[in-house]
Amino acid sequence: MARPSDWIYLALGVLTSGCSSKAPAPGSSAAAASAASGGGGAYSGAIAETGDSGAIAPNGGDGSTSTGGASAGDGDYTVGPTYTTSPDLVSKDLPAGKTFSFVMNSTSSKIFQGMDTTLLPANQHSFTRNVQVYIPAKYKDGTAAPFMVIQDGPGQIANIQIALDNLTQGADPTRRLPAFIAIAVQNGGGDGVGSERGLEYDTVSDRYAQFVETEVLPAVLADANILAAYPNLILATDPDGRGAVGCSSGAAAAFTMGWFHPEWFRRIVTYSGTFVAQQNPAAPEAAIYPLGAWDYHSVLDLVGNTTPAKPLRVFINANEMDNGAGTGDANHHDWLLANQRMATALASQNYDYRFVEGLGATHCDEVVQDLTMADTLLWVWQGYPLND
Repeated sequence: MARPSDWIYLALGVLTSGCSSKAPAPGSSAAAASAASGGGGAYSGAIAETGDSGAIAPNGGDGSTSTGGASAGDGDYTVGPTYTTSPDLVSKDLPAGKTFSFVMNSTSSKIFQGMDTTLLPANQHSFTRNVQVYIPAKYKDGTAAPFMVIQDGPGQIANIQIALDNLTQGADPTRRLPAFIAIAVQNGGGDGVGSERGLEYDTVSDRYAQFVETEVLPAVLADANILAAYPNLILATDPDGRGAVGCSSGAAAAFTMGWFHPEWFRRIVTYSGTFVAQQNPAAPEAAIYPLGAWDYHSVLDLVGNTTPAKPLRVFINANEMDNGAGTGDANHHDWLLANQRMATALASQNYDYRFVEGLGATHCDEVVQDLTMADTLLWVWQGYPLND
């Protein structure tokens, strides 16, 4: 299927960028041209095709997640180098939902007990993790709730909570979100090779997805405080109503959840994704994926070489001054290059994807998230029924 060309953001009257089939390399003439096309300030999130002044509603499809590409707002964009917070991420004093939290102990886990042999000795111990749940005011008890799992909890839950309050109840019918539940899961601790967080997030396998599906979600449904407020709570089993969000290694984990189990998770949001070689070389999975998440887009190029395309809808971001930007292929630790290549791989298989590069921004830069998160959620939930 042919992809749409020349999509543009309407950035409060300023064109933010053009769209191409590939993300421009940093410092290239294409990147310079993209920056020159606008690159400023907050944007409304309305997307129009060149020559068409009408905004395209973010929702309104049949509820399916297409893998054919060409949905509204797909493609490659730049934002910045100046940033403002999206109006949809500022409280409008609309009715708020309810927040809950509970603790999970690794001693009760069948998957991540804290004693994996690939962990550094100092990291081999039991631990607890907090889980925070936000149920928006528009959720109706007894209905199957769509949801998103946020890594590195609390992670992005503050922005997502405000977006849910504003965009499930707002007056603008073209900017509406389904009333999905946000579930923020704390990592197991530490960072990098030999840490519990690295084991959970940087390993290219289905272990973390299994953990979420078989341990976290049942724990949400079993929590006494949640049950007291919502005795008939149901979490959606339809994979089109399930997504994942993350930043850095948490972003890689979010993508890996969908990659290995698209029958569970399909709507994926990643900021400064660690699609680099950060998997523990001692992990059994290294025998299959020697360069870890780098193999998603380079060398093995799992995304570009796997057919048919998986039924995923993927937002990816990296920033101009992201970790390792400009270091190139040599050490497989250039976050910007990795995410640009992810965009290229996704485009080659006609995935519904959106890639946003933040000019002048750094790793997991909050100014980029404050600008884009509301529009990212509207885009990633495109096509899902609102059920008002």
